Amino acid sequence: MNDKIPNMDYDADEVIDSFKSKFKWPDKDDVEVVVKPKNLPKKILLSLLTTVIVGAGAYYMMIPALNFKSTDFYTFIFLLIAVFVGSFFLFIGGNKRAESSAYFKKKSVVPIVLVVVILAVMLVGWLVGCTFFRAKDYSNLVTVQESDFSEDFSDIKYDQVPRLDATTSKVLADQQLGSLSEYKSQYVVSSESTQINYQGHPARVAYLEYADVFKWFNNTKNGLPAYMLIDLVSQKVTAVNCIDKFGEGIKYSPTELFNEKLIRHLRFQYPTAIMDTPNFEIDDEGHPYWITPVLDKTIGLFGGTDVKGAIITDALNGESTYLDIDAVRNDKTYNWIDVVYSESLLIQQYNYHGKLSQGFWNSIIFQNDVNVASQGRGNIAMDDDVWVYTGVTSSESDASNFGFIFCNQRTKELRYYKNGGAIESSAQQSAEDAVQNYGYRAIFPILLDIEEQPTYFMSLYGDSYTVKGYALVNLDDKTVVGTGLLDVEKSDAGALNAAVENYIAALKAKNIVDASADADDYKVDSDEDTIIDENGEDAAKLNTV
Repeated sequence: MNDKIPNMDYDADEVIDSFKSKFKWPDKDDVEVVVKPKNLPKKILLSLLTTVIVGAGAYYMMIPALNFKSTDFYTFIFLLIAVFVGSFFLFIGGNKRAESSAYFKKKSVVPIVLVVVILAVMLVGWLVGCTFFRAKDYSNLVTVQESDFSEDFSDIKYDQVPRLDATTSKVLADQQLGSLSEYKSQYVVSSESTQINYQGHPARVAYLEYADVFKWFNNTKNGLPAYMLIDLVSQKVTAVNCIDKFGEGIKYSPTELFNEKLIRHLRFQYPTAIMDTPNFEIDDEGHPYWITPVLDKTIGLFGGTDVKGAIITDALNGESTYLDIDAVRNDKTYNWIDVVYSESLLIQQYNYHGKLSQGFWNSIIFQNDVNVASQGRGNIAMDDDVWVYTGVTSSESDASNFGFIFCNQRTKELRYYKNGGAIESSAQQSAEDAVQNYGYRAIFPILLDIEEQPTYFMSLYGDSYTVKGYALVNLDDKTVVGTGLLDVEKSDAGALNAAVENYIAALKAKNIVDASADADDYKVDSDEDTIIDENGEDAAKLNTV
């Protein structure tokens, strides 16, 4: 019978402790209670409504292109996700109740995954379009045509060479506006101007801006009343009154607020377009327009920026027309348009060509035949178009140029000239040294052909930023300089002709040209309306229409 009695020789506490160790219950503080919030559909709807309201306001302010190739689009999407997540957290009381916070953490996996997916798409899009993998495609963004300098520049008329740059043009425009009592207290001249060919003459046009928000409130109903037209040869400035000439003012411009602000007006018309900075231009009748380049990313998702068209917007009534880039280039109806390709885009595309033509690694390590555009750029009118000019130098040194390029801002035609010599800044310094007693400074030079010699042409200006004279500097030998000053010659044409005479004399002195070279071949006719008064100031430069 004893064999059937179980062994009771054990410690009950040990058994219980052993059981507890194997089946340990969590502490109260370790328990996370997940409770589905009450009225969840309503709170989701409120979160969506909040996202729509905030998103609409953000869209109105940010005005991003709704385009997968625009980085602004992704920024906008991330903002919407953040607004929805934040509002949902607040509506379910995640900041007040632990169980709601736990529910939020559980459900936040979805937006996190969405953000990760979008970032992955952006990363892949960037990788397939980066220069490391697509160097050849970047180098082919622009076609470079080698041209002959003497042949292309032989027909340029020297009395049509711009005397002013953007800075000096604005100073004259400011002076003109200040002389007009009906405008001077209400408006200022914009710092942005566009160089164009207007009725066969190089000119700059600049729109006005409201002096402050109170002036905007007082005048926005009628719009901007005028724009400034600066003749870059005669240096005359005209305030063109749009209300008198066209019956209404400029209603759409960057200086407006709300729906009349130009970029917002364009975005509502073209929500998916990736737009470059609009340029202010006028047609041959003086009617003001905004020319807005429409961009495309041709390499990968974000790389290979190029122009695929342009939006032509009437600055008076806001009506817009989209033109394909082929129409801009070939339709003679739109030959008055001068700027579709920005200077920065053209230079960027040339630099890709100069650095990446022989591959990515060559641009970094070997650098065989690597070249880039030099610092600084100028504009010149040629073939009834506006061309951007800059020198070409090696990637390692700016000591000299071994060539230069001209880029057409309407067609993207790019011409390369092998003529090498002094860089533009050195030519400016040579011109300033020649007139150092006067303290005049030189604007960025323009290249001309004088006796088959590539020659830098520069206007000289004083502290008032008005033109005081002209200088010519030889491209090959920057010590060959000719100058002419207005306070000596008493006329604009006289100063220019004196510079030509002195320059050709300097060329002869160094046996660079034959003794038969005649300065009269390059002189311009005297112009009575540019007679300089006794104080050295132009007595007849300002006009109003």
